[in-house]
Amino acid sequence: MTTQIQRPTTAAFQAQATISFGVSLAAVGVGVVYLPLGPWERGFLGLGVLFLISSSFTLAKCVRDRQETQEISHRVEQARVDKLLTEHDPLELRT
Repeated sequence: MTTQIQRPTTAAFQAQATISFGVSLAAVGVGVVYLPLGPWERGFLGLGVLFLISSSFTLAKCVRDRQETQEISHRVEQARVDKLLTEHDPLELRT
């Protein structure tokens, strides 16, 4: 059984997801506050909401991937420490 290592999310992708979320949130905010409710404006708001939902899922994926990567590295470090502690015998007599 081979374990496939997942590559961490790059900083550029994380930044893109965050910026995308911010832009879509600002677009919906501007649409709600400043536009009268005509058919074109409703379409603008609808597209903004769809983009907001899409970028929310992308941002959630980035956050989840980063947390999983940190959790895996923490488990590996803990396993190394546990192995060293079990192999070490402080009462061993040295000759």
